[in-house]
Amino acid sequence: MASVEQVRAGISLATEKANESIAALQQAASAIEEAQNAFVQASEGSAQDDAEKIQGMFTQMLEDLNNVQNGVTQAISTAEDYANRL
Repeated sequence: MASVEQVRAGISLATEKANESIAALQQAASAIEEAQNAFVQASEGSAQDDAEKIQGMFTQMLEDLNNVQNGVTQAISTAEDYANRL
């Protein structure tokens, strides 16, 4: 069985990696926002239904990334609370 310090070290590593994933999610969100802005400019004035659908898809992707980021943040907080109770 792992010692308390080993468990805490493992949790620390997990939270470090989770924080790295948050940074990657933020970079992904930024790139998607740039793509969305480029698409909006390119499709400005278009009456095509597809243009509106694509804009909605970009918006949904950003919301999904935000939800994932919130989930990771909650997991980090819960893991840190767990480690503190050991």
